[in-house]
Amino acid sequence: MAKQRFRDTKKGKVSKIEPKKKSKANYIVANKRDYFKAFLTDSFMLLMPIMYIVFYAVFSGREGFAEHKAIGWLLILVPLAIIETLFLIKNAQTPGMKAYNLKLIFLPTEQKPPASTIMLRQILSKIAFLTFGWIFIFFSKSRRTLQDIIAGTAIVYDQDKK
Repeated sequence: MAKQRFRDTKKGKVSKIEPKKKSKANYIVANKRDYFKAFLTDSFMLLMPIMYIVFYAVFSGREGFAEHKAIGWLLILVPLAIIETLFLIKNAQTPGMKAYNLKLIFLPTEQKPPASTIMLRQILSKIAFLTFGWIFIFFSKSRRTLQDIIAGTAIVYDQDKK
């Protein structure tokens, strides 16, 4: 739009400038039930094989794992975080999220998050898991977890694959 001239304003020839309207969000945040089912699916598809390898290949049984629980959980959670991060970087979905038609988006752009944001979210999710921060999802009106709120992401329904 061209610059407004004073003489045009004085004569009343100026059209009103309309304020920009906020665009409505193009996504629907996933409900707790689907988020939990995706989490359980990921637990069995990704976590259980890692736990099996750590229990029996690294510690030679449950008794060895029981003696070194801190190291054992570190050997479980670090590979899990790396695998989940790679899935999220590649196509913004883990296998559980894909099964329930969910994806991770970065709220400012409503697109796939950058790798640094995904890594931050994964670190925060493991900390939230260990410190019971995951309970926050039950009290949040936005239906987002603590790590999603801090990282600026959300688990949403994938509109492209309906």
